[in-house]
Amino acid sequence: MASTHIENTVSDILLSSVVPGRVTGEDKVHELTNMDLAMKLHYIKGLYFFKSEAMDGTDIFKLKEAMFPWLVLYSPISGRIRLPEKGRPFIKCNDGGVRIVEAKCSRTLEEWLGMKDRCLDDQLVYNHALGPDLNFSPLVFIQLTWFKCGGLSVGLSWAHILGDILSASDFINMWGQILAGNSPTQSLDMPNDGKPQFPSPLAKKPFSVEKVDPVGDYWLSASNCKMETHSFHVTPKQLNHVFVKACGLNQVAKAPHFELLSALMWKSFAKVGGNSVPRIVTICNNNSHRRENENPSNGQVISIVRADFYIEDANLSELMKLIDEERMDEGKMIEELVEMENGKSDFLVYGANLTFVNLEEANMYGLKMNGHAPVFVNYTISGVGNKGVVLVLPGPKNLETGCQEGRTITVILPENQMLELKNELREEWSII
Repeated sequence: MASTHIENTVSDILLSSVVPGRVTGEDKVHELTNMDLAMKLHYIKGLYFFKSEAMDGTDIFKLKEAMFPWLVLYSPISGRIRLPEKGRPFIKCNDGGVRIVEAKCSRTLEEWLGMKDRCLDDQLVYNHALGPDLNFSPLVFIQLTWFKCGGLSVGLSWAHILGDILSASDFINMWGQILAGNSPTQSLDMPNDGKPQFPSPLAKKPFSVEKVDPVGDYWLSASNCKMETHSFHVTPKQLNHVFVKACGLNQVAKAPHFELLSALMWKSFAKVGGNSVPRIVTICNNNSHRRENENPSNGQVISIVRADFYIEDANLSELMKLIDEERMDEGKMIEELVEMENGKSDFLVYGANLTFVNLEEANMYGLKMNGHAPVFVNYTISGVGNKGVVLVLPGPKNLETGCQEGRTITVILPENQMLELKNELREEWSII
């Protein structure tokens, strides 16, 4: 097994900027929606690993060259936040560009991916938050880390105010299309006035958000506990094992993976946390009406699920049915709450409750280099509240068959809860 002691192996860090290849024009702004502002304290981090053969003949100059037409398609992404004394924040499309981070790793890609613990992946994704000088804070960082073997990792750090994880994934996939010479003929940017569709008074407070103390010009949430991130792969065989144990052999073909894994994690949290685990959880799903490569947006469907029984005593099949059939959409209430506060208040969504994020339909392996898909992709979220988040992603592709294999689960929890959760999943379900 590869050693996990790899401090100071990422070095030779170089910062630069890339701007759109065509001037956007004066006075263009991107108004932020109420849902955008609800997500302002969260940041998305995506990480893609490519073998050396995928990078054959590709250098930093070629990678950057494709960024100029890429950024023309997304003018808000190259913009900067403006915070007027009165009124709502907005993005000034001033062609400020995205920040590029170049780095080198003294280990091989195989050694890095051989580690059991993925928490060290933080070294491969630039850690950023907006502010305190918002006028000059880039909304996106892209870190390109070359491994000793010639492999490459692409780390995307994306301000959630721009859009959800599917938007971030589509954005980075478009770069791959342009690298392959398949550039769209027109901008994906669409007008967005940011005005609510329902200006009525708030009838009910949503359970899926938590109001926090105002952060001012530094858009970073204060946490009262240290959070830990852990990712693991659940193989098809393990998925079948869990489903048979929960629902019986004759139902395996009908297994809904997201609902199954969410139920499993909810019950496991309850067993290690007891009555401290709430009976209300948040579910983030893809909007079924969105299309790939459309304008980035926070279009995810945010719902809650409420249980009227003790979670640790429930059957997985019972929890699965609850998650599948009893979701209550709170999107409208969230937007009404932000509108009522005129965009001046700050909120947490991820981790306000225990939150499950469904990314099964995301094209996570859509970024290609020289026709090669990444060997592994993972996404995490920073700025998470202390109730924690579970992301369910597609598993890595089998290099021989080209099929997705199982699921990747990324868990973000308070540090003092993670070890107990790992032990529960290992001992009860044999999946870690």
